[in-house]
Amino acid sequence: MHDALNSLARRIRLFVSRAVISFVDDTRPVQYLQARINALETVGDIPRYVEYGLSSNPPIGSEALVVFGNGERTNGIVIATSNATYRVTALASGEVVLHDNTGQKVYLSQSGMILDGGGKPVRITNTPEIDADTPMLKCKGDILDNYDTNTRTVAGMRAIANAHVHSGVQRGGGNTDGPTTLE
Repeated sequence: MHDALNSLARRIRLFVSRAVISFVDDTRPVQYLQARINALETVGDIPRYVEYGLSSNPPIGSEALVVFGNGERTNGIVIATSNATYRVTALASGEVVLHDNTGQKVYLSQSGMILDGGGKPVRITNTPEIDADTPMLKCKGDILDNYDTNTRTVAGMRAIANAHVHSGVQRGGGNTDGPTTLE
């Protein structure tokens, strides 16, 4: 009886472990990891399951929470990963942020959604239309439309329009004044 209880206690202790990721194979239908559980134990080919619609490749050195069925180290699955180095902190209750290790973020804050490109370009692709249903669309920089064929920005077109005058106008026979600029 004592041996059976010791065996059960050992399996319970081995059921869940924290580990450090040492390799990620993201080429198969399910991602597989290799993780170091302690100085003497590294377990490989552990499947990692994530929520539908979310995919990530945790950086080497990230932590993993591994569950071992029946406490057997050959029967593990990764149920969570974390990396304190890149974790976004100080979120208010209910806030959510999707982020990576390069500073890119989609932040659902209490005051509104923030898209932070982390200093990299943001590209919207494969959509026939973008509908900005907003009373005001602001842009701190210039805007270039039809960039495959157009080289003139909105500010450049505005400069040309502001300098534009008409000659040969019937009223008084001279040029018209330039347009009134709206600043």
